[in-house]
Amino acid sequence: MTEEQTLALADQIIGGQQLSQSVALDAMLNAPRHALYVAADRVRKHFRGNSFQTCSIINARSGRCSEDCKWCAQSSKHSTGISEYPLIGADEAVAMAVNNARKGVARFSLVTSGRTMSDSEIDRACDIYRRVAENAKIDLCASMGLLTRSQLQKLYDVGLRHYHCNIESAPSFFPSLCSTHTIEDKLRTIRAAREIGFGICSGGIIGMGESAEQRVEMAVFLRDVVGAVSIPVNVLVPIKGTRLENQPPLSPDEIKSSFAIFRLCNPQAEIRMAGGQINFVGERTEVLACGVDASIVGDMLTTTGTGGIVEDFDFFRRCGRKP
Repeated sequence: MTEEQTLALADQIIGGQQLSQSVALDAMLNAPRHALYVAADRVRKHFRGNSFQTCSIINARSGRCSEDCKWCAQSSKHSTGISEYPLIGADEAVAMAVNNARKGVARFSLVTSGRTMSDSEIDRACDIYRRVAENAKIDLCASMGLLTRSQLQKLYDVGLRHYHCNIESAPSFFPSLCSTHTIEDKLRTIRAAREIGFGICSGGIIGMGESAEQRVEMAVFLRDVVGAVSIPVNVLVPIKGTRLENQPPLSPDEIKSSFAIFRLCNPQAEIRMAGGQINFVGERTEVLACGVDASIVGDMLTTTGTGGIVEDFDFFRRCGRKP
C-alpha cells in the first residue's frame, strides 16, 4: 500500500465507505506509518472534531475474581498481592465522583472485579449512583461483568446510559487467554444492554501476544458485532504474578498503528486511551495524533495513570483538544 493509497482511505471513509477487514489488514501491515497516522487523524477530525471525551473509574470491588484471565491481577488464580475488598461504601464513591466532576471529567464509572454481581450488590450500586446523581453533574457508566437483563435494567432506571464490557481481544485469540467465560458470554450481556438503550463501551488490551491480524479482527468485530460507541484501548502492563508477567512490550509503532486502525475501522466511535499509558508516556502526543479522541484520566484499576486529572487536561489542551 502506497502513501497515496493510505491517505485515500481517509477520503473513502469520510465519504461513507466502511473499511473491510482485508483492506484494514493491508493498511496495518503495509501502509507507510506516517501516512497511516495522518489518515486516522483526518478521519477523527471529520467525525469527532477537536472535542475530547474524558472519563474516570473507581476500583469499586477488588480481587478474589473467580475467572482465570491471564493478564489480570485480580484473578484468584494469580498471586499478585493486590488489595481485596467488597463493594465500596457510597461516601467514598460519591466523594470521588464529585471531585472529578468539579475538575471537568465527563463520565464516571464503578468497576467491579468478578464474573458478575448479585442482585443485592446491584441494589447497593444503584443507591451509590443515585447519590452521585444528586451531588454531581457527571454522566454515569458501569463495568460490572456479565449482568442479567433485569440487573442492567435497574442500572438504566437510575440514570446510567453507558455500560462497559470489554471483549478484551479478537474472538480467535480470546480462548487462549481465558477458559472460564467466552466471547459469547460477553455478547449476551452486551446485546441485552444495547437493547435496553445503553451505549456500549467495549474494547480490550493489546500486547497480550495477539498478532497484528488479530488486532484488526478485534477492531472490525467491535464495529460489526458489538456496535461499540466507545472503544477503550489498553496496552498491557505485565503484572508480576500473572501468567503474562513476562510478555514482551509492543513497540511505539505497534501501539500507534493499532490506535490508527481502531479509528479507521470505527470512524464515529470514541477511541479512548485507557490503561497502560505509562507504556507510551513519551509518545503520548504522537498517539493522540493517531485518531484518539478520548481518554481515561487519573489512575486505572490496578496500575497508576500518567498523572493527575489536572495534568491530563492541561496536556490535552496543549495538543489542541477541548475536554
